[in-house]
Amino acid sequence: MARTETAPQPKYRKDYSPPAFAVKSIDLAFDIRDGITAITAKTAFRRLDPAVKNLTLDGQNLALQSIALDGTGLSPNRYTVTNDTLTVADVADEFTLTIVNTIRPEDNTALEGLYKSGGNYCTQCEPEGFRKITYALDRSDVMTTYRVRIEADKNSAPVLLSNGNCIEKGDLNGGRHFTVWHDPHPKPSYLFALVAGKLDHIHDTFTTMSGRKVDLYIYADPGNAGKCLHAMESLKKSMRWDEENYGREYDLDIFNIVAVNDFNFGAMENKSLNIFNSKLVLARPDTATDSDYLAVESVVAHEYFHNWTGNRITCRDW
Repeated sequence: MARTETAPQPKYRKDYSPPAFAVKSIDLAFDIRDGITAITAKTAFRRLDPAVKNLTLDGQNLALQSIALDGTGLSPNRYTVTNDTLTVADVADEFTLTIVNTIRPEDNTALEGLYKSGGNYCTQCEPEGFRKITYALDRSDVMTTYRVRIEADKNSAPVLLSNGNCIEKGDLNGGRHFTVWHDPHPKPSYLFALVAGKLDHIHDTFTTMSGRKVDLYIYADPGNAGKCLHAMESLKKSMRWDEENYGREYDLDIFNIVAVNDFNFGAMENKSLNIFNSKLVLARPDTATDSDYLAVESVVAHEYFHNWTGNRITCRDW
């Protein structure tokens, strides 16, 4: 059943305790359809604290469809669901949990988790929005690798993006299509990102200091791609500056920026898929001031630099 919102509760540093479980990997599958999106999350866990026998996951506004432990469906007496948690009783030291739940991005007006606005689907997971997508250990000190499959209608969502490298894509029956993304670098859940919709783009490349070619894309609403040229030059300057000053070479084959009108942050440093409010990407001489150009350059650089100074160094007790 749908979950209702609860008021935010204060969290104090003195109450911090390390996670009782580590996440070895997460495989996500998104089936996006008008009015409802189904998410299948297959997560491999490993116990860290022998004293903790039950696994408790965060989850809000999710409709649980099924849950399986190591491939075997669980009966209701093995788990407990509240407005904010899913607890599985008496788990092994290592196990895989497969959860299917549904959400309604079209009804998500909080702009947290996965929401639909302006015809496009977009995520914002910082600080604790991932729990509005699926049940998870949604905390910044739990890092893992992600493999993400996205399926949607090809006409209404020709662009399907997530973190990492695109390792597979293709057409499906019924006018649908899919992409598969793999991010080999462990990250916390707040850096997960997904974008699906109708977007124009510009493309460029960057050659790293070791000679690798990286594909660069900036996506924007149809008709706005011509306003992304300054942002692209700013991105390439940032990548070169990080190499020349710190020896930090970009570590994937692709880097994407998406500009959306409805975004509750100025920008977000999701690994390899930075999402921006449009005002911090779009700039053209006849519509933007010098200050606008400076803002675009500084924020593009800021978010790119997080690739090393944000994604890998998280706040233990944030």
